Amino acid sequence: MQHLITADESSLADLEALLATLPICSTGRVFIEIPDASWQAPITAPARMTLTWLDRSVRSGEAGSGRACAPGQALARAVTAWADEMLCAEDDATRIHLLGGFLGTADIVDHLTARNGIPADAIHTPEQYGLATAR
Repeated sequence: MQHLITADESSLADLEALLATLPICSTGRVFIEIPDASWQAPITAPARMTLTWLDRSVRSGEAGSGRACAPGQALARAVTAWADEMLCAEDDATRIHLLGGFLGTADIVDHLTARNGIPADAIHTPEQYGLATAR
C-alpha cells in the first residue's frame, strides 16, 4: 500500500510524528512546501518513500500572472499532478494524509474527490479544517 503525505512549514512536527508511525517498508510520496530553502531540514522517512521539497521562493504563482507563489499553491499543483498520474486505478488503496495549510489542503481535497473519485472520508486532514474526512 502506498502513501500520499503533504505538509508545509506549519506542520513539520506533525509530519515527523506521522512518518515515525509508518512501517519501515512503506512506499509513497511526501510533498513538503516551504517558504524558502532555509526551512529544509533532515526528515526521516521510510527508505522507499520519495520526499519532495517545494520551495515557494523559486516558484511562480498562476501562469502568466507574474505573481509570487502563494502558500499552498505549489503543494496543490504538485500533488494534483502526481495524483492525476498515479491514482488511476479504481481499486487504488493509497492512504492520504494532508497536513499542509488550509488553502492548499482544500484545493487538493477538491481535486482528489472530483477528478480522481477518492471518497472524502478516505482523506485524512486536520480536524480544525472542517473538511469531511476520515478520523
